[in-house]
Amino acid sequence: MTSRWTRAQDLARSRSVGALLITPGADLRYLTGYHAKPLERLTCLVVPADGDPVLVAPALERAAAEASGVEVEIATFGETDDPYALVGSLLPADSVVAVDNQMWAERVLAFQRRFADVRLAGPLLAELRMRKDPQEVAALRDAGAAIDRVHQRMGEWLRPGRTEREVGADIGRAILEEGPEQVDFVIVGSGPNGASPHHEVSDRVIQEGDPVVVDIGGTNAAGYCSDCTRNYLAGGTAPREYLDAYAVLEEAQQVQREHARPGVTAESVDAVGRRVIADAGLGHLFIHRTGHGIGTETHEEPYIVEGNDLVLEPGMAFSIEPGVYLEGRYGARIEDIAVCTDDGLEVLNTTPRSLTVL
Repeated sequence: MTSRWTRAQDLARSRSVGALLITPGADLRYLTGYHAKPLERLTCLVVPADGDPVLVAPALERAAAEASGVEVEIATFGETDDPYALVGSLLPADSVVAVDNQMWAERVLAFQRRFADVRLAGPLLAELRMRKDPQEVAALRDAGAAIDRVHQRMGEWLRPGRTEREVGADIGRAILEEGPEQVDFVIVGSGPNGASPHHEVSDRVIQEGDPVVVDIGGTNAAGYCSDCTRNYLAGGTAPREYLDAYAVLEEAQQVQREHARPGVTAESVDAVGRRVIADAGLGHLFIHRTGHGIGTETHEEPYIVEGNDLVLEPGMAFSIEPGVYLEGRYGARIEDIAVCTDDGLEVLNTTPRSLTVL
């Protein structure tokens, strides 16, 4: 982890930032390996632009921090001590500090009272996090393989007569059985519920002939996420309208996978698939961006969306997930996680993308 915070220091200096202040979350885990609990007691990694980082933590959390293998000094405070004063003692009062984007508001306000200028660290840290090293790619590959195994078992649970909630509970247990240490989300959208992209589960009973969107993800022991969507038919026969739309969606996602590689822009990946869907007269049904970066968070940079002219580079990992949604009728989305290689694209999910009839 040392190389990560030293690179963060280099970026901080280049942007005239005196220190990074990082509280529990994906940024802290990325920089130190410590998956700290977000408690009411302050835990904060202080990364000065020059000098060694210090992890400020409650005394009762020292053992957990040490057990995580953090490679920085740990400075603890007692139950009645002021942790913000401890952080303040480590930096000059006129420091320009950058705080993680998900820091609690009360902590941002406390730091604003102590330092001359408080900015966001997100744009700086995104420069590091969206370019994965080989170890990170291996962790994403492992996470993707585990979630593929869950999709391969879908016939064990998804059938007419069961509720989305019952199927979702089985899927959640299977995610943990296949290796991830945490279930991040389970979406089982049957029939009209599939038209809501972020539907989770409900008590709706799955009917024969229902198209079902299953979007699932979990985080593995290394702290890296998975996210994969496949589409199932709960027996019977799907409406012709749905099958025609699904064929268009398959073509669009394939075109996007073939286009994505180092040297093209993020927005161009979105555009080539969106064009296929629009040419089929379904453009108004594709209501979200094509994808999002993934790593220690399910959603992070780079975002595959119109207006993002970022040029893709080796190591950038992201989802490719076009979808079509007809309110009150059905929805469909095909999603893979992919990572740019030196000269192409490695798709980390390998289960069939065609509609699977169970």
